[in-house]
Amino acid sequence: MTGAGSGIGRATATAFAEEGARVLGVGRRAESLAETAACHPGIASHPADVTADGSAEEVVRAVLERWGRLDVLVNNAGVFAAMPLAEVSSARVVRLLDVNVVAPSVLAGAALPSLRTARGAIVNVSSTFGHRPLAGAAHYGAAKAALEALTRSWALELAPDGVRVNAVAAGPTESEALAASGLPFAVIDQITADEEARIPLGRRGDPDEVAGWILRFADSGAAWLTGQVLTVDGGLELT
Repeated sequence: MTGAGSGIGRATATAFAEEGARVLGVGRRAESLAETAACHPGIASHPADVTADGSAEEVVRAVLERWGRLDVLVNNAGVFAAMPLAEVSSARVVRLLDVNVVAPSVLAGAALPSLRTARGAIVNVSSTFGHRPLAGAAHYGAAKAALEALTRSWALELAPDGVRVNAVAAGPTESEALAASGLPFAVIDQITADEEARIPLGRRGDPDEVAGWILRFADSGAAWLTGQVLTVDGGLELT
């Protein structure tokens, strides 16, 4: 799984490992991945930039060399950027699309032969804002909307091979995403306070709460479920 160094990624890697899966945690930050791997002996760390040329093939090769099979791909790596229209630049838009759309597409394509053999599953991690507007971050929302469209189309395309494709759209969740976006701490504090005020259940999510649904989508108990986008956001999308 990608984006395994913190937040939802670390929680998901741990959840899978606790269920007996062998997990290759992929991400850019070696130290953070090592901390994830320390959570459970079933997790191995694999530092890689998923946007780099050849990275997808190298990640799949690493899985097959370790364990000889690949049953589930979790596309969790993502990047958030606040980008009002007046501040749009082509470089920032391309970066958003590279991480949130291109990288999961290329990785899914590289994993597909193994997933077909295993009749496995792909779980993409989207956002409430993939289908709910967010002023000042339209391009982030557009990237996640693209990922949700890919989820549905891949589900239809791969159903004859027995490969299921679903997505979990996470709402505001306790993670390092806002800090990683480069926003000042005062702005982050204001954003989190505003989010908590808007969420009907009155709080931000915990990564474990999202991880549990990613695990369910991958489980054989969901064998007749494909092409779905499940929003886990405390009711935010209803507002």
